[in-house]
Amino acid sequence: MWGEGLCTQGVAPHYGRMYLGEGFPPQEPACTEEGVSHVLRRTLPGLGEQWGRRHASKWNPGGGLAWPDDTGLRPLPPALLGFRQGTTSPSVPGPGGAWPPLHPGSPLARPAGRCRLGKRAPGGAMAELRVFPLSCVVQKYAWGKIGLDSEVAKLLASSDPLAQIDPDKPYAELWMGTHPRGDAVILDNRIPQKTLGQWIGDNPGCLGSKVKETFQGQLPFLFKVLSVNTALSIQAHPNKELAGKLHAQFPEHYPDANHKPEMAIALTPFQGMCGFRPVEEIVAFLQKVPEFRALIGNVAAEQLERSVCNDPRGVSAALRICFTRMMKSEKKVFVDQLNMLVKRISQEVAAGKDTSGSSGKLLLQLHSQFPGDIGCFAIYFLNLVMLQPGESMFLGANEPHAYLYGDCIECMACSDNTVRAGLTPKFIDVLTLCEMLNYNPAPSSSKVFAPTQSRLDPCVYLYDPPVPDFTVMKIEIPSAIKLYLISAIDSASILLVIQGTAVGTSTAAISEMTLRRGSVIFISANESVSLHLSSLDGMLLFRACCLL
Repeated sequence: MWGEGLCTQGVAPHYGRMYLGEGFPPQEPACTEEGVSHVLRRTLPGLGEQWGRRHASKWNPGGGLAWPDDTGLRPLPPALLGFRQGTTSPSVPGPGGAWPPLHPGSPLARPAGRCRLGKRAPGGAMAELRVFPLSCVVQKYAWGKIGLDSEVAKLLASSDPLAQIDPDKPYAELWMGTHPRGDAVILDNRIPQKTLGQWIGDNPGCLGSKVKETFQGQLPFLFKVLSVNTALSIQAHPNKELAGKLHAQFPEHYPDANHKPEMAIALTPFQGMCGFRPVEEIVAFLQKVPEFRALIGNVAAEQLERSVCNDPRGVSAALRICFTRMMKSEKKVFVDQLNMLVKRISQEVAAGKDTSGSSGKLLLQLHSQFPGDIGCFAIYFLNLVMLQPGESMFLGANEPHAYLYGDCIECMACSDNTVRAGLTPKFIDVLTLCEMLNYNPAPSSSKVFAPTQSRLDPCVYLYDPPVPDFTVMKIEIPSAIKLYLISAIDSASILLVIQGTAVGTSTAAISEMTLRRGSVIFISANESVSLHLSSLDGMLLFRACCLL
């Protein structure tokens, strides 16, 4: 059968993509969508960076990929590959019905090597399952959105028809990973291990060779969805060196020795604070908000005002002094100043006055959630960041931040180390916090972390932060595409469906997987998944992995 040797090696090899859309050459009966779909799903469901071993060495000298038949090799039409070099839509025939040649520099134009198809036991049965669906833990923290207002609750309800959503309970976080407080459950009773952490412990090779070696056989990231209704604490996370020291000295507050870089990607309009404002903005608040100035003190305020014209080190030193004075102020002092500020702003709002110069709206919002909390004054130091869906912010070590409202995808290194500054009833380590923070002011626009679109696959947007622990891919598949390849990479990955439906197949899964909104699947390193789309509006997926 010609499908036996069908090859897509080199098709967007880093991210993976192959699709069937419109534009199939009508003169090629073997290339109808129905025919190709049947062959891909039934004959080689793990279509991707794999060959049929029998034909791995055969290459069409005409410059295209090929499949064998009884008379030789026929070129694989570019429409089957989805796009030509430099285009973002399915290829169409050129003049006279001829298919344009592949660009010689394209990864599509090089021969593919032999790749493993998956281990099979005698008789053709699959010896191991390396791609499987997960049931993930929901955390019901008090700050989460309530009932079906929560994206977390919506994903849970969509993925599990038996799930009962309590309309009065918060649904704050969906954890996808191996964290001890939220180890994902494997939804395949053919696998003896019950949780993902147990399975990876017994099968560390699934992580990929580099990831396994670098992270000592552990999945290096925790993938989440957050639905934020009330503000999370103002916090920062230590770097690895400081995390090790804190864990050794205060294990009750810092439970591990790892760093905790994080990245948030907005699913809905998302509000947060991140990093210190430009010093000019802080000085403006010192001049417009007398209660803030009284808390800092005239001496420190004047030093910061003079530092505007200084070198960056002078600015950072003055900023450190101001922030430390606020954080170390006596409770009675800051509560009195905060109450006076809230009273004044409330009166101005009632009188119809503009309070934007004092960030009045945000102040009243946070004070209603955390009355008398020192974190309410932090809004005059930290940038307010507003993300639209698809936009993100990266939170590195020692960066003060807080999530305020909205729904987001979050990915982080596996750690629970958090140094809190306010907006929380939990332990606040003021001394550690003031010593560790990055006091380099920068505008809010600099905190927005932009993804890059794949050159090989316009469906893929890559969020690749400056840490080795994790990378996130956003995959937007338009409705015209009916078959799409989630390609093999040398890292274990977790795939989350946000929108759309499909049937997923893989040589490492044996049976088909029905994917819908809220579905989560684990994909071992060097395994691929073919998606046969059934939704009219395409699909939106996020994939967390570790690209070393």
